[in-house]
Amino acid sequence: MTFVVGEDCIKCKHTDCVEVCPVDCFYEGPNFLVIHPDECIDCALCEPECPVDAIYSEDELPGDQEAFLQLNSELAEVWPNITERKEPLPDAEDWAGKPGKLELLER
Repeated sequence: MTFVVGEDCIKCKHTDCVEVCPVDCFYEGPNFLVIHPDECIDCALCEPECPVDAIYSEDELPGDQEAFLQLNSELAEVWPNITERKEPLPDAEDWAGKPGKLELLER
């Protein structure tokens, strides 16, 4: 089992989750974070740290977020690892909770 970063992270990219991860399984893109499914140990420490509730347990992934399981796996192979907290994107609060952000994902 793994945890999955979903659509709500796009254009927000809070990194509170990165700071608590004991296995450093987060990877960073321009405006989104992903979790490497083969590195995640299912400890659940990251989920409550996300201020926009963008992290889901794979077995509790909402139907409209299922594409993000594959997306996390794919992008974790090409993006650099992130292990320390950074400031969120400057306009993160403006994007929090907005639907339909998948098309805004920068690779």
